[in-house]
Amino acid sequence: MRDYSDIYIDGAWVPSDGSGSIEVINAGTEQVMGSIPDGAASDVDKAVAAARRAFDSWAGTPVEERQKYMVRLNEALQARGPEIAEVISGEVGMPITWANMIQAGLPAGNMQNYATLLDDFSFEETIGNSLVVKEPVGVVGAITPWNYPLHQIICKLGGALAAGCTFVLKPSEVAPLNAFILAEIVHEVGLPEGVFNLVSGTGPEVGAAIAAHPDVDMVSFTGSTRAGKAVAAAAAGTVKRVALELGGKSANIVLDDADFTDVIPKGVFACYLNSGQTCTAHTRMLVPRSRYDEAVAVAVATAEGTEVDDPTKEGMHLGPLISQAQWDRVQGYIQKGVDEGAVVAAGGLGKPEGKETGYFVKPTVLAEVTNDMTVAQEEIFGPVLSIIAYDDEDDAVRIANDSLYGLSGGVWSSDQDRAVAVARRMRTGMVDVNGGAFNIAAPFGGYKQSGYGRENGPYGIDEFLQVKSLQL
Repeated sequence: MRDYSDIYIDGAWVPSDGSGSIEVINAGTEQVMGSIPDGAASDVDKAVAAARRAFDSWAGTPVEERQKYMVRLNEALQARGPEIAEVISGEVGMPITWANMIQAGLPAGNMQNYATLLDDFSFEETIGNSLVVKEPVGVVGAITPWNYPLHQIICKLGGALAAGCTFVLKPSEVAPLNAFILAEIVHEVGLPEGVFNLVSGTGPEVGAAIAAHPDVDMVSFTGSTRAGKAVAAAAAGTVKRVALELGGKSANIVLDDADFTDVIPKGVFACYLNSGQTCTAHTRMLVPRSRYDEAVAVAVATAEGTEVDDPTKEGMHLGPLISQAQWDRVQGYIQKGVDEGAVVAAGGLGKPEGKETGYFVKPTVLAEVTNDMTVAQEEIFGPVLSIIAYDDEDDAVRIANDSLYGLSGGVWSSDQDRAVAVARRMRTGMVDVNGGAFNIAAPFGGYKQSGYGRENGPYGIDEFLQVKSLQL
């Protein structure tokens, strides 16, 4: 059990003004694994005041000194990596093998990457008779999700620290324990008081207070599109900078010249990673109508061969969803698909055999899906793949772009140039071409209702900088 009774403000663990606590449930056992304070808006006031006091000093700290702190954070994250992986595996349900690589490994690597970028990052340039300088935006309020909880925190924190900003964090109350470990690490490495502050609690209370706070200069939010709209509306009152990384309904276009036996299983994996609880998941697989039955058969075989098991076990299987609410949501979408005419080709309703305890879902393939169906338009956040037929390349691009979202996508072809040409036509922030690997140095973010702003790499530092021109 990990029970935290305090929040972290101004370099110290302090009691919350909130009167209650929030229990954290283990996704695999459905048992309580810890608790955190249910924070109050007045906690946000104190955290923001601390961040404001610390800002001038931190912004004026030489880049080399900020970089040293970030390297120490990376080293401490690495040292506690196995512990972090175990905690997030329990909170989120990702199997421990994956959690070590992704939930613990990526955050540490990303913090180091931000630190390394400062070696060559330019905070000023000369344009004609003007000196253009990049300055930290100020106090950043970060509201982060539960699916890749620590990674999404570090995407924001690393860029903000590199830019010279101070930070107030509200982690997801569903998977918050990893954020408290981060606060312990921040304290251990001696980050100056007030530079990093942690206030736990709910979105309607703590998140709303951060978004509307007049002394927060920027709010960076990752989560659902519905919640992102509320954050943007709350932030509008003070005209603060807003960065949003929201939902996705990413299309994976398999062109007619692709090797289906090779690429279809990879496409299924791109949908199912983290049991589908991934904003960039390739949940719509677009295949040529002339090869539709072949594609479905390969996808079904892949789904039926996908193991679902205890997240504490080593292996490359799928774990449970994070909560009962999420399980119910996914079941509702599968039923909605059937009601609208989709065919359950693999998986379907209910839990996998022998997995009555834990929020486990059957890896599911829905066939005969058309792009106007709810399962093709709304984010499900579970291991549910919709397979959609297209007539030709233009039709595939049309279907891919027929979405409120534009976060990610994929293209598969035996001709790399052809795949790139199709990828360029997709209205989405990221496209994996023939399975191109995730790159923490490349910009991460979306088009349309998937949000605005970019994280990771130099773009992730720029996001937290203001631009000033001095005419000389």
